[in-house]
Amino acid sequence: MIAIIKYNGGNVNSVQNALNRLNVDSVITDDPEQILKADKVIFPGVGEASSTMKLLKEKELDLLIPGLTQPVLGICLGMQLMCKANEEGNTEGMGIFDINVRKFPSRDIVPHMGWNTLSGKTSPLFSEMNEDSDVYFVHSYYCELSDFTTSVCDYILPFSASLQKDNFYAVQFHPEKSGIVGNQIVRNFINL
Repeated sequence: MIAIIKYNGGNVNSVQNALNRLNVDSVITDDPEQILKADKVIFPGVGEASSTMKLLKEKELDLLIPGLTQPVLGICLGMQLMCKANEEGNTEGMGIFDINVRKFPSRDIVPHMGWNTLSGKTSPLFSEMNEDSDVYFVHSYYCELSDFTTSVCDYILPFSASLQKDNFYAVQFHPEKSGIVGNQIVRNFINL
C-alpha cells in the first residue's frame, strides 16, 4: 500500500490517479499510523510553502516525515519542503536535504511552466528512460544544486530537478502529469 500524504496540496488526487493507472493500491491520508505502516510514501505538493508547512506542523507531519524509513517520494512543493529553508514566505523546511530553495530571478519569465529535459540522471527513478525524455514542470522556486542532486534541469539557471538522500527521493517536476515518462518514474519508485 502506498500512502499519499494528505494536506492542502492541490495534486493529491492526480497522484492517486497516476497510481490507479498502474494498478497500485493507495490511500490519501494524514493518519500517522497509516503513513508509518505504508510500504512507500508519496509527499505531493502544489501550493504555498509557509501555509503548507504550518498545516504540516499542526498535524505533526513535519516531525513524522523525516523519520520515515520506507522509500519516500516528494513531488514539487513536497520536494521543496524536504529541504532546509525556502525563500517563499521565509519558510523553515524539514531539513532532510541540507539545501535552500530560492526564487527564480524575477526579471525572467516565472513560473517555469511546461516540458523540459533532465540531464545527468543518476537516480534509480530514471531506469529505462531515454536520455532526451521530457517531464512537466510548474514552479517559481528551485532547489539549489548539491551533493544530493540526481538530475539537473536548466531554466534561467541550472537547478536540482531531483534529489536523493538514503530512502528519500524528490522531484521538482510532476511525474503524475508527465505522460509515459512520468508513469515510468512512478513505476520505478514503486519497484524500489
